[in-house]
Amino acid sequence: MAYKKIAAATLVSLSLLATACGNAGTGSNANTNAGTNSANAAGAGNAASNDQVTLKFYSYNLAIASQVPGTEKLIKEFEDAHPNIKIDAVPVASTDINAKVQADIVAGSAPDIAQLTFDGLDFAVNNFNAKPLEDIVPADELQSNFEGFSQNGMKLGQLNGKTYGLPFTFSTPVLFYNSKIFQDAGLDPAAPPATWEQVKEYGLQIAEKTGLTGAHVGGAAGGDWIIQALIGSNGGQALSEDRKTIKFGEPEAAGAIQMWQDLIKSGANSKLNDGEAIEAFSQGKVGMLLFTSALQSSFVAASQAGGWELKTAKMPAFGDKPTTPVNSGSALFILTDDKAKQQAAWEFLKFVTSERGYTIITSEIGYLPLRPSIVDDPKYLKDWVEANPLVKPNLEQLDSLQPWVSYPGANWKQIETILNDSVSKAIVSDGDVATIMQDAQKRAQALIQ
Repeated sequence: MAYKKIAAATLVSLSLLATACGNAGTGSNANTNAGTNSANAAGAGNAASNDQVTLKFYSYNLAIASQVPGTEKLIKEFEDAHPNIKIDAVPVASTDINAKVQADIVAGSAPDIAQLTFDGLDFAVNNFNAKPLEDIVPADELQSNFEGFSQNGMKLGQLNGKTYGLPFTFSTPVLFYNSKIFQDAGLDPAAPPATWEQVKEYGLQIAEKTGLTGAHVGGAAGGDWIIQALIGSNGGQALSEDRKTIKFGEPEAAGAIQMWQDLIKSGANSKLNDGEAIEAFSQGKVGMLLFTSALQSSFVAASQAGGWELKTAKMPAFGDKPTTPVNSGSALFILTDDKAKQQAAWEFLKFVTSERGYTIITSEIGYLPLRPSIVDDPKYLKDWVEANPLVKPNLEQLDSLQPWVSYPGANWKQIETILNDSVSKAIVSDGDVATIMQDAQKRAQALIQ
């Protein structure tokens, strides 16, 4: 495996891991297009050629220390099974990867495959000339390969009826909680909060009985996927179905943020930033934390070292409204115009999202398997899931999953930043949430092209 080592880049904290799950990096106002060539699916049978092919692969998993071994294992097993295909894997931080891809396209040295987070889908399609799988792979092969793939998951990389990004590493918002703190506060660890009203009640009781922080809702900074999940769970939207109108200033959306502000003003929720809250939770100083399920393995290690038991629950609901968990994570995009490389890239995408691929991704990297049947199959994840029951709430949320909405146009990242910044301002202030969110909506709408 051609792997360019970057020692310093892999020494990241838990907070950077959380950022990688929810932040695709910077967008640009430049409208760079790598060309308009699209592959003919009739040539898909050439993938079995013995000609040597090297694929340049930009991966942010390889820039996160805890995710390097599992990602390297995926690549090695693929190369062992495909001796004519070599993966030139380049670690790139999630905060830098869009800008690097764009710069390298301009320089004529674009990667053949890039791991990009879902919020950059529209930008990748319209500026990186990402190739739809339907133009590379015959329809019957594509359909056959994705039998058993999560249908909710598959939709995440689709735009305008075509699949541009193949969902890869993937997580949902999970409520982690500390069983010992629950017990010390007189709460039942077997009965986690199911609604945000209960989160407030439990958080206040933890603060009163133990002097510790009751709860922390993460996601006010970085990518806006948790914000979108909250808005959707209260019946709102971040963007209209026709992708033309920003809607995060509407009453349902503002109501979700109002709940968050109330949690903080009441004292049930911390005033820590996400990095501080992750560290404090790891140290056994926070009762509940809503954040990416990708942090589970790190929290398990922290709880074992600290002598407390980690538990998980699904994302809380707004009363009796159905929750709409939104995914974080990434898809793999084929960017090369070379047809031989496109076929080799398809072989790589097939392997890493196969039953074996997701067994490695889930058990050794920490993300959800998007082939749900393997969790009950002893050849794959059955034994691992039984030994790691904390993953079950995360798996259950696949049934109600909603896509992480990508904003249209070259200003997509600025729109996401407006939402993040406005929410951050609203929840820690005494300001009128509706006014703050309506102003954010107007400013974001002006950036829709």
